[in-house]
Amino acid sequence: MYSDMPTNSINVSAINSGDIMLYQSDCVVLFYKSFSTTYSYTKIGYVENPSGLADAAGKDNITISFYK
Repeated sequence: MYSDMPTNSINVSAINSGDIMLYQSDCVVLFYKSFSTTYSYTKIGYVENPSGLADAAGKDNITISFYK
C-alpha cells in the first residue's frame, strides 16, 4: 500500500535526460530524453550518468527500483 507523496510542483520549463520527477502526487517519472515542457513537476533527483537510458527504455519492459 502506498499513499500520495508530498509535492512542491514548479514549472521546470526543461527536462533533462536522467531527471527523476514527481508528477502530481502519485506518479514518479524517470526521463530518458531532454526536452522543453509546460508541465509542473516536483524534482526528486537525477541519474548522474544517464547515457543508455533511451536505449534501455526502448526495449520491452524495464524495472526501476528505489531504495531508502
